[in-house]
Amino acid sequence: MIPLPLARIAEITSGALSGMADPRAVVRGPVVIDSRAVEPGSLFVAIKGARVDGHDYAAQAIRAGAVAVLATRPVEAPAVIVPDAAAALAALAAAQVRALPKVTVIGVTGSAGKTGTKDLLARLTGRIGPAIAPVGSFNNELGHPLTVLRADADTRFMVLELAARNIGHIKDLTRIAPPQIGVVLNVGTAHLGVFGGKEAIAKAKGELVEALPRTGVAVLNADDPLVRAMATRTDARVTYFGRGESAAIRAEGVVLDARGRASFTLRTPSGSAHVSLKLYGAHAVDNALAAAAAGYELGLPVATIAAELSEATPRSRWRMEVTDRADGVTVINDAYNANPDSMRAAFEAFEVLGRGRRRFAVIAALRELGDDGPALNAELGRLAGGAGLAGLIVAGPDAEPVLQGAHAAAQAATTARALPPPPG
Repeated sequence: MIPLPLARIAEITSGALSGMADPRAVVRGPVVIDSRAVEPGSLFVAIKGARVDGHDYAAQAIRAGAVAVLATRPVEAPAVIVPDAAAALAALAAAQVRALPKVTVIGVTGSAGKTGTKDLLARLTGRIGPAIAPVGSFNNELGHPLTVLRADADTRFMVLELAARNIGHIKDLTRIAPPQIGVVLNVGTAHLGVFGGKEAIAKAKGELVEALPRTGVAVLNADDPLVRAMATRTDARVTYFGRGESAAIRAEGVVLDARGRASFTLRTPSGSAHVSLKLYGAHAVDNALAAAAAGYELGLPVATIAAELSEATPRSRWRMEVTDRADGVTVINDAYNANPDSMRAAFEAFEVLGRGRRRFAVIAALRELGDDGPALNAELGRLAGGAGLAGLIVAGPDAEPVLQGAHAAAQAATTARALPPPPG
């Protein structure tokens, strides 16, 4: 972060110094909410959670080298006392962005694929200048400002992932770091029960393009009608990515190898280049196109974009991690925050990767789907049951609809195999 004295942090956050805090003491970062991540020069933000209260770790943070604690009540440590720690964290991050007038903020949202696209964009922007991006999925009211506060005076790009658990969440995040480029991937069924329908999800995701300035660029998925319609919600210039001819940045001739990795021709208004992804699954093509479209808007040559996409490997854990064991077993770990769309993509990749081998799946029922939960979990079960698995384990609560769907699909497949072929 940009170094700040405690007096300035108190001013930005409308806080008061406490616990013998020296107003001249300088915080140089990082800003953290986990006392185990404290380094010399840190600011420790004490967050009170459902099970753990960060205030209980204030003294430990100071011993580890923190300059002070951002807290909501007095602690046995130098502190800046604020009414709301999360709001103070957001205010501090927003002030840091205002101090970096030359930084370009790129926001990425969508029901699925945010993290993969963010990781690809971090690689592409890194070819132009110093860039920061969230670690894993730091994409909410805490992770977003924590990522922003990693920037320093040399940072040229912030690639930020924006998640929404309700209407207005993305709008709030864009106020912290106003984007110049907004990438919208898709509108799916993640958190369907919270929003109540895909139209409401589209409304929430579209808050990203509404936040763009007239001089900005909205990068939209031409293949998703609800995303394409967001063009009417922004004054920014609009460009499209996708697989159809209407997309300015598109993939042509997509083929998958025996390991489920895609190759295609990347077509742009200024030329084309061949891409061979090391990432698994056909859905990685859409993430690559989104990243390519944003990179193209930043002026990267198509050959450079294609080369970087072809060399990219997963940066974030538990997203299509493929491990080939010495005993011949292949383990696919796609366990992070599953939703119906990501599970469908995972099973499609699973079918390719495990072809000709005994395959087992360990999954859990999907949550936050509202009244559609049982039907969508039954559909998840049918995907699993129709994938030719040797075994399926469903962990955790609400497993029954998944198992019922899996049994139904497996029985249907068995019946189909037993039927005589039609007369020819």
